[in-house]
Amino acid sequence: MTTAPSDRRAILKGALGGVLCVGSALGTPLGHGPAMAAAPRKIPFGAAVRGDALAADAAYGAALADRCRLLVPEGGLKWPVLRPNRETFDFGEADRIAAFARRNGLGLRGHTLAWYGGMPAWAEAITSPVEAEWVLTSHIETVVSRYRGFIGSWDVVNEPMPDNPASPQDLRRFVWTKTLGAEYIPIAFKAAHAADPAARLVLNEYDIEYVGPRFAQRRAGILAIARSLLDRGIPIHAIGLQAHLFADRELDRDGLQSFLREIKAMKLDVLVTELDVIDAGLPTDFATRDAIVAKKAADFLQAVDEVTPPSAVLTWGITDRYTWVPIYFTRSDGTANRPLPLDSDLRPKPLMNVIERFTGSAS
Repeated sequence: MTTAPSDRRAILKGALGGVLCVGSALGTPLGHGPAMAAAPRKIPFGAAVRGDALAADAAYGAALADRCRLLVPEGGLKWPVLRPNRETFDFGEADRIAAFARRNGLGLRGHTLAWYGGMPAWAEAITSPVEAEWVLTSHIETVVSRYRGFIGSWDVVNEPMPDNPASPQDLRRFVWTKTLGAEYIPIAFKAAHAADPAARLVLNEYDIEYVGPRFAQRRAGILAIARSLLDRGIPIHAIGLQAHLFADRELDRDGLQSFLREIKAMKLDVLVTELDVIDAGLPTDFATRDAIVAKKAADFLQAVDEVTPPSAVLTWGITDRYTWVPIYFTRSDGTANRPLPLDSDLRPKPLMNVIERFTGSAS
């Protein structure tokens, strides 16, 4: 159940309706346990986890436990899963993943607290700034407090930039920007810090590593948000590079490294949070395709490492058996996409070898 509310929360909660928490699968408090496995490595490697697959596929779970030091729920901590309605929190899937991580001595990341994607209709219907701040703040307080001391870092704000920003100050239009404007970002970071002062708080974004003005604007926007938070004394600890890489798109090595130098100058960490390589435009032959995918990831990781070694590298899934890529990037030749470190039979591919060498986890 949720922690005891503050006086302010009790007043607002009484005015707007109580919140019920359901679905705990853990027999011990979530705030106690190892943040990471003890084995020393240069950079911890992890992967996003699907709760349904973890429950149904023992081999998948074994691969995660064997290969990873960190896990992140792919969907279990997102609003559509956690908030089936205004009054309810359903932690069932997230708790099951947390329990698996604990049993296997793995760390856990949190994704995500404020994101435009998939917001439930009841939340999108909010129009009052006062109500919006209460709902956003109370959601973050409840979720982060539940995993305080176990989830070591949170993607507090995810994908704040629009696909084609008109300026570095341009933000996506959704319920929080419509009601709170840019202030939703500091509100979210402050709430997360209050709920767990020890957690590392991350601003997470995609499409910042390519050549072209669109990507340069996105880099400038993320830097502007980070500077604004720091200038106001609001806790932020890292920038998350999602790194959904397109195998046939040119990396802007100079632009990426300039961006990373700015992050380093702000004394912020960097995480690679959602690495995979989209192979929709690559040849059919598996060996050729896998080699190109591995090379693209290696080029990206090398460019990052030369400026500021990331504090973690996570892929968005561990196996081609479970990946979001075919939903949006189905191959025209009818063959399966191969964006992840293990193939659909859980066999390692060249991408796994690249990651293991980069993170120092190769046997």
